Parts: sequence; C-alpha cells; structure tokens
Amino acid sequence: MIGSIVSFGLLFTVPNNNAVAQIPHETHASATEKTSEFQYVQQPLWVKGTVTASILGLIGLEIWWFLLSKPKAKTAQFSDGIQEVTIIVDGGYEPSRVIVNVGQLVRLNFLRHDKSSCLEQVIFPDFHIAQQLNLNQITPIEFTPQKPGQYTFACGMNMFRGVVEVR
Repeated sequence: MIGSIVSFGLLFTVPNNNAVAQIPHETHASATEKTSEFQYVQQPLWVKGTVTASILGLIGLEIWWFLLSKPKAKTAQFSDGIQEVTIIVDGGYEPSRVIVNVGQLVRLNFLRHDKSSCLEQVIFPDFHIAQQLNLNQITPIEFTPQKPGQYTFACGMNMFRGVVEVR
C-alpha cells in the first residue's frame, strides 16, 4: 500500500512537457506580448523525494494518532475505603481510561480547564449520572460499580469519551 502511494506521488511529480491548461489570449493582445502568469519551475529529484517522504510520514503519524495509539490508563488510588482518581478536562479527558475494583466506592474528581460548552457536562449513562462541571474547580462524582465491565462516560455532546474499567 505504501509502495502504491509513493508511486502515485512520484508519478504526479515527474515533469510533463504537455500543457495542462491554456488561457486564451484576449483579442486586443498582440502576438508579441508574453504572458508570465504561469511558469514551469524545475525542481531537483531529491526535493520531490523529500516532499513525498514528508507527506507520507505525516499521513503515517496521523494514522497512528487516531487509530493505533492507546489511551493512557490510570488505576484508582485506594484510601479510606474510596477509590479515587483526578481527571483533567482540557480538550478531552486525561486519563481517558480509569481502572477500579468492583463493589467499592469510586470517586472521580473532574477538574475542568476547558472553556468550551461541550465539556461543561459529563454523563455516565450506565450509572444514571449527569453532572455539570464548573470551570477551574474540582467536581467529585461518586458511584459504586456492582459488576465488572467497561462503563463509558462522555461530554454532553458525546464528542469526548472516557472509560471506567471495573475489574
């Protein structure tokens, strides 16, 4: 697949002497006038190769970022009978995956720094919780998971998501 993309990139960067588009001359322009709107610029092969390799590298980075990178998980700290984790809300949830134990009280402390209206609210549909998050304040959300599994939470518009993994 990568070979095909490189081949297409090199195919379209190889110079072609045929005119791609022509602009008709106006009737009042003399035949001796030269138009300099479009000029062919010859680039060395190494420049074309570098540009093609850079573009392919950026495409690979984008594929890795959106499809292959794993979200960071954090295990809840247990103290005084409560499993507790602080989640920073700033362009998403960090950490976006929280690992807790079944049958013990969980307290998720949401600290919202993002001013966007999408992240004003966090919703836990499996626990029937919808909570407003105040800007630059910690908002605790408590629940006790009764069964192991993965329980999602999301912003009010369901654009940003996270997971509570109960073991």
